[in-house]
Amino acid sequence: MKYEHKNKIKIPKQAEKAIEILEAYDYEAYCVGGCVRDSLMEKEPADWDICTSCKPEKLKEIFSEYKIIDTGLKHGTVTVIVDSMPIEITAFRKDANYTDHRHPLNVEYVTNLKEDLSRRDFTINSLAYSKRTGLIDYFGGLNDIQNAIIRCVGEPKMRFEEDALRILRAARFASTLDFSIESNTKSALYEKLDLLEFISAERIRSELLKLLSGNGVLSVLCDYKEVIFFIIPELRKCYSTPQNTPHHCYNVYEHTAHSVANIEPLPHLRMTMLLHDIGKPSTLTTDTQGISHFKTHQYVGEQIAEKILKRLRFSKKETKYICSLIVQHDNRFPASEKSVKKFISRHGKDFFRDYVKIRTADTLAQSNYMRNEKLNNIKSVNNIGEEIIKSDLPLSLKELALNGNDLINLGFKGKDIGKMLNEILNLVIDNKLSNNKDELINHARKRL
Repeated sequence: MKYEHKNKIKIPKQAEKAIEILEAYDYEAYCVGGCVRDSLMEKEPADWDICTSCKPEKLKEIFSEYKIIDTGLKHGTVTVIVDSMPIEITAFRKDANYTDHRHPLNVEYVTNLKEDLSRRDFTINSLAYSKRTGLIDYFGGLNDIQNAIIRCVGEPKMRFEEDALRILRAARFASTLDFSIESNTKSALYEKLDLLEFISAERIRSELLKLLSGNGVLSVLCDYKEVIFFIIPELRKCYSTPQNTPHHCYNVYEHTAHSVANIEPLPHLRMTMLLHDIGKPSTLTTDTQGISHFKTHQYVGEQIAEKILKRLRFSKKETKYICSLIVQHDNRFPASEKSVKKFISRHGKDFFRDYVKIRTADTLAQSNYMRNEKLNNIKSVNNIGEEIIKSDLPLSLKELALNGNDLINLGFKGKDIGKMLNEILNLVIDNKLSNNKDELINHARKRL
């Protein structure tokens, strides 16, 4: 997609105000980076950053009447709250002596905008803008936006050696912006891939989830699979695992990539699809007709995925939920009210809706063989489930008309309370009892 060169971009009044204040003190100040890029691409920026020739100590003095947060004071950055909007303001600087391929050992302030912009990662992020000067583009960032290209500022190898996270950021921007990576930048990316060892698991997880949520994720997963394999080496075997069955038309990794692209771009759903078949390589068997089988792959996959998610510092809650979806992704139960009720009762309403999305994405990444029949089954299951959810039928213990205290009053004790509650819930789900308190108490009394 081509974007018109605009002499003006719309800056929020809070950012304009901050720039005007700095200019009133004879300092240069510009909107910079992602907010300029997104504005040129006619997207709404998530936040607004400003770079300035004013040093941090003077910044704090100038904005003394505003709330100031020392977000990165040692790197020349403060956040100023202007009319309820946080504006991150950073002094012109150059970074020096990167010792860990991530953080500069020291920061040197400069007075030249071009020198400040030259330290940035990619040309599309090295654009500056102010109402007074218009767009400032020293490194061809606008042209790269117009041609949908990710290109390092300056020498790519040096950029990646300075900060190895830029390797993942390149792939992430390729996915989120649906851009391609320029050839020299791509070559350097692969040459310096091992430097990702210096990046924390938390930062890798953050960039990976952003990458997975992009519109261009299919191309990135396929074209830059070595980056993905470096982060999750367990996926490498998926690429060499065929699926010789009428139900599939891709190897396991290719199927995985398509299924990720097929699902709603929510981090937990896309991470689930990335790992949903991770157990297939170790469960592959081939019958006498040469047909591939992957029995119990969802349970093996759950165990592998749990280790991966822990390694990437996902929370226990996130890990448990994603692993549960992986176990259930191949659960093809009948489209009957009884089956759907029991599934929702066991897993919850939100889980059921995610399950439907996962089944759909998985099916769309398979061959055309019986696809319509599979999708119709999923649609029927979903329709039944939505009707059950709308009906407000009790599907969990907390929705029953009686509770543990009622059973205690009847004389139930210990484990028998939980057993009776579950028995009653199952009878209500099976329509053998109505959710009427008197009826439920009568049943419990008889069973006592």
